[in-house]
Amino acid sequence: MTKMNNKKVACVGSGVIGSSWAICFALKDLDVAVYDINDEVLAKAKNIIHDNLEILKENHVLDETRLKEVENHITLTTSMEEAVKDAFFIQESAPEHYDVKHQVVEEIEKYCLDDAIIASSTSGLLVSEIAKYAKHPERFVGGHPYNPPHLIPLVEITKGEKTDEKYVQQTKEFYTSVNKEPVVLQKEALGFICNRLQMALYREVCHLVESGVCSVEDADKAVTFGPGIRWGIMGPSLIFHLGGGAVGIDGLMNHLHDSINLWLNDMADFKEFPEDWPNKARTGVEEAMKNRDPQIGNDEESLKQYRDHMLIEFLKLHHKL
Repeated sequence: MTKMNNKKVACVGSGVIGSSWAICFALKDLDVAVYDINDEVLAKAKNIIHDNLEILKENHVLDETRLKEVENHITLTTSMEEAVKDAFFIQESAPEHYDVKHQVVEEIEKYCLDDAIIASSTSGLLVSEIAKYAKHPERFVGGHPYNPPHLIPLVEITKGEKTDEKYVQQTKEFYTSVNKEPVVLQKEALGFICNRLQMALYREVCHLVESGVCSVEDADKAVTFGPGIRWGIMGPSLIFHLGGGAVGIDGLMNHLHDSINLWLNDMADFKEFPEDWPNKARTGVEEAMKNRDPQIGNDEESLKQYRDHMLIEFLKLHHKL
C-alpha cells in the first residue's frame, strides 16, 4: 500500500492533544486509529472527541449527519499493533518524558510500516533524543501543534540530527493537506518559535505590571484590542511593512530607529520570572474576570466557550473551517 492511496493515520496517546489531532484528521475523511494503554483512558478520549464535535455542530461547522461521519472515521484501541500496522502517518502524543517516549517509539516500530512517518507532538523535547534508540531515526520529526490541534492551524515541524529531509517535506505536505499551516524550524531551538514569542511578550507584561505601569487586565486589553487583532490577520513583519507605507518595513525601522532603541533599553531582560509573579498574575486574572460582561465570559467555563466560539468564527474568515 502506497502513501498516495493509504488513508489511515494513527494517534498514539489519547489525551487532550491526541484526541484533538484525531478530530483534525477525521475532519478530512482520514481513517484514524487512536491508541492508549487501557479502556478507561480511551473512554475519556471518546467523550473529549464527542464534546469537541458537538461544539463544532453548535457553531454550524457541521451538522448531525456530518458529526456521525467524522466519529465513524475514528476507532479506539488498546492494541499498538492494530493502531499503527498500516498507518502512513503516526502522530505520537505520549507524556513529555524521554523515557516514556523511548518506550513508545520502541513499541511503534515493532509494528509500523518501514516508511511510515512518526511525528511527535512534543512541545519542547528534542527529536534527536526522542529517536535516540529508533531503528529508523531518519523518519522521525516533531509536529508540535498549537492547542487545540483540530482548530488552531499552526504546527511547528522540528527535525533531529538524523532526520531525512524527504520526510520533513512529506510531513509538511501532509499537514498542509489537512488544513494546517506548518512552519519548519531549520535548527533545534528550545521552546520552538511560538513559545519563545509568547514568553518574550509575557515577560514584558510581567515587567509592566510589576513596575506599576498597568494592571494585568489592561495589559490583556492592550494586546486583545491592539496588536492582537492585527496579528490574527498577518504577522508583525508584514504589519510593520504596511505601517511603513511607501518606504516599507526597512524605512519604518530606520525612521523609528532612535525611539525603538530607547524602548528596547527600557524593556525587561530578566531570565526568570519573579518568584511571586504566578500569584500576582492569578489575582490579576481573577480581578479582570469580575469586570467582564457575562456574554464574553466571566469565569473559566464561560471564557472557554467564548474563546472557542470566537476562534471558530475567526477561522471561518481565514477559510480554515
